[in-house]
Amino acid sequence: MAPPSFSDIGKQTKDVFGKGYHFGLVKLEVKSKTSTGVEFTAGGSSSTDGGAVAGNIETKYKCSDYGMTFTEKWSTDNTLNATIDVQDKVMPGLKLTLDGNFKPDTGAMAGKLKTDYKHDALAASADMNLASKPAINVSASVGHGAFALGYNTCFDTAKSALTKHNVALGYSTKEMVAHVTANDKKVFGAGIYHKISADLETGVNISAAMDGKTGFGVGCKYTLGPDASIRAKVDNSSLVGLSYQQKLRDGITLTLSTQLDGTKLNQPGHKLGVALEMSA
Repeated sequence: MAPPSFSDIGKQTKDVFGKGYHFGLVKLEVKSKTSTGVEFTAGGSSSTDGGAVAGNIETKYKCSDYGMTFTEKWSTDNTLNATIDVQDKVMPGLKLTLDGNFKPDTGAMAGKLKTDYKHDALAASADMNLASKPAINVSASVGHGAFALGYNTCFDTAKSALTKHNVALGYSTKEMVAHVTANDKKVFGAGIYHKISADLETGVNISAAMDGKTGFGVGCKYTLGPDASIRAKVDNSSLVGLSYQQKLRDGITLTLSTQLDGTKLNQPGHKLGVALEMSA
């Protein structure tokens, strides 16, 4: 099995702190699939502080015979996006992606070319924006047993120089995943994910920067049953996150979340979030 990609090293820990929380948002997402295999996704979100609703509608069609996937997306900011993916046709394990977007009101256009390759002991990816002087991002990770080592860099053709150097090291077993990271020798991080039981997952995240800023967080997820789960997290800034997720029926999931500032419990500023996800 291929090692995790550079961005996925430590993913389990990141999910403990990121998934299931929608602070300050009211969100709705609806997914459906036709008998011909066309997938539709429509969604929208609005800040609880007010303001415009941001929404989008997306269609996806897979042409399995040719290993191609076509995706079109329209957003309420009047942006049209189209993506073409080609999987395992040029060579086994290689995915090619051409992504483009267009703003009809301004005529602005942009594009990006991406490649992803996975092998038993290697995962590599690269992307570049389609411009006269593009920035080329390259990531690679290698695996050996329970270990994975990844590196990420960016070559700016306008400056003819490498603009970042990021390293990640991961170790994983069935019950535990640990990782450490270093970004440009300026920000260092580490995390541990532990699946204590079939119902309880925990995570710890630590970060430290050369300018003296530090971060520390503890999070957990507890599965109450086949249809419900609760999540909680707290960091060194005394921000407490709580979440309750309930499967109302097949294809309908409701998530309620809140963020409390432990240093200002008697003051306004706490955040609430509601998300409803529907699929058919």
